[in-house]
Amino acid sequence: MATRTNIAVTGNTASSPAEWRDYIALMKPRVMTLVVFTAFAGYIAAPTGLHPVMAVISLLALAMGAGAAGALNMAYDADIDATMRRTRLRPVPLGRVRQEDAYGFGLVMAAISVLLMALASNYLAAGLLAFSIFFYAIIYTMILKRRTAQNIVIGGAAGAFPPMIGWAAASGTVTLDAVILFAIIFLWTPPHSWALALYKAGDYAAAEVPMMPVAKGAKRTRLEILVYSLVLTPFALAPVLTGLGGWLYGAVAVFGGAIFLLLAWRIFVSRAGEAGSAEEGALYAVRAGDKAARDLFAYSIGYLAALFAALIAEHALGAYAATPLGGLL
Repeated sequence: MATRTNIAVTGNTASSPAEWRDYIALMKPRVMTLVVFTAFAGYIAAPTGLHPVMAVISLLALAMGAGAAGALNMAYDADIDATMRRTRLRPVPLGRVRQEDAYGFGLVMAAISVLLMALASNYLAAGLLAFSIFFYAIIYTMILKRRTAQNIVIGGAAGAFPPMIGWAAASGTVTLDAVILFAIIFLWTPPHSWALALYKAGDYAAAEVPMMPVAKGAKRTRLEILVYSLVLTPFALAPVLTGLGGWLYGAVAVFGGAIFLLLAWRIFVSRAGEAGSAEEGALYAVRAGDKAARDLFAYSIGYLAALFAALIAEHALGAYAATPLGGLL
């Protein structure tokens, strides 16, 4: 396992005073954006809703909770973040924010977010938000990430909670449809994350993080990506069967899923991940042999966003017909 001393800055010093931008960076704003978007889809799709002001406050609480989890993750992972090219410019390993300050910021934000969610919506949504923060910061970051190649499979549950939280905030319940939205993100996470891990395997190996390509090899990872993709893409049609999604959602799931499967097959027949990436910089700069993995990683973000955007459009614009098969029958 990577030691916790190989960081650019100790827990008690920082190279320069932190700015507000450093604390924004601690919250992983790009991840937060997807979290809020999928939570909003869950809120919109739920059968009942909050007052618009309370809805906005609830989504703000969820964004704060996601940011809190990100800050706690960066605080704990400062040592391996300093080792990996992809993460070494984060605020803690760069010395912009002290580790103890990142921990304190994350804990305070977590407490405020849960309290705000409870006040704006209900205790069920607040409890789910609290559990999701705990799951990401403790179960995934501190327990699973450095110990098992299944880290992202189990830990992916943390990122799957937002639509369920949005649903619970709006309706005060968790139904089968909410669980289906959770499951879609849960199944999406492994192929999405392992595609990145394939062309960043050198980074993970240097940090001694047992991501699938490091622990089981590139060939096994490519197979796992294909298997999960074969499960995910038909399962993504489940909202159509329950009546949660309509024709627009179904079309996005079918055509988007077909492209997802094609890209997963390209990875399977490629040699992606056979050698560590040699690039020094950007996330999307990869060796020619790893291009298939880069393509799926990039596409998978748009695919998930498109699925949830279709749900939002159908429910918000009234295109959804509340009948079996989304009004197709």
